[in-house]
Amino acid sequence: MKKQSLLAILAALAMTACSTTQTPAEKQQSAAPVVDAVAGPSGKSATIPGSSTATQGGGYLAGDGPGADAPNLDAIPDAVPKKEPLHRYANRPYSALGKTYTPLQSTGNYKQRGIASWYGKKFHGQRTSIGEVYDMYAMTAAHPTLPIPSYARVTNTANGKSVIVRINDRGPFLHERIMDLSYVAAYKLGYVNSGSAEVEVESLTADGAAPVMASAIETPAVQVEPIAVAPLAPAIPVETAGAPTGQVYLQLGAFKSQQGAESFLGKMRSELVDTSRTLSLYSKDGLTRVHYGPYANANEARNAAGKLSSSLGFKPFISLH
Repeated sequence: MKKQSLLAILAALAMTACSTTQTPAEKQQSAAPVVDAVAGPSGKSATIPGSSTATQGGGYLAGDGPGADAPNLDAIPDAVPKKEPLHRYANRPYSALGKTYTPLQSTGNYKQRGIASWYGKKFHGQRTSIGEVYDMYAMTAAHPTLPIPSYARVTNTANGKSVIVRINDRGPFLHERIMDLSYVAAYKLGYVNSGSAEVEVESLTADGAAPVMASAIETPAVQVEPIAVAPLAPAIPVETAGAPTGQVYLQLGAFKSQQGAESFLGKMRSELVDTSRTLSLYSKDGLTRVHYGPYANANEARNAAGKLSSSLGFKPFISLH
């Protein structure tokens, strides 16, 4: 009997060792993102708005989901494809969270199945990657590589429901998602309570005409009127590098465009729960950087980076002001 008990204990210890041992690949962390164009990641961390693992109350995180004054969602029409010149900067190759993306330069030649998520009240009123106001009650979506702005038909493979959305943002970049839809688009597809769903995404041409090619303009010619959208958040002040101050921060990303940095900072706000630290913009060497801190010293910042790497999916690095 004692021999059996000893064998059981040894077996339990062996299982524990197997479950806690990490391979070198598992220990390796990707670098903090450096985005080479206007591309604010919309990707979520391990707990995403609308996920089935979120808090109670419709399957979305506290603070996200429908607003108290939501319009009649069933009455909101699909987006109507039309010819729009592509944004000058948001369709250039860029890197986010250690991976490089090359946006498509024409519409109508993309079709893919994958998992889609959605983003709602936490981002309502913030800037998208092309500088427009994100409206959770508009038929829009974020995609890593489809031209922006452009249009796509999205079909929920589980129930056959289909919508047409306008792509005006970049992301998602985590958990193998292929698209982030607005709250109302996800509602119409029937997956706001589950948080994600398998969808088929098909790029659409404008009015069935020839593909819309990229053009050298800096802002879209067509503006979409938001539905009861919140006021646009004021521009975030940017600190410019000067004489060293000795302050220690963690760098989460670096952008050639302040607009892209602001979009990324807004999305990082929903990922970072430590209210004793501040997210800020810091301009140096032609890049607008997203910093988090300050920390008392480099050791404290290094320990914080290790803890954040598991939730963010990349390891921030130390930056001195």
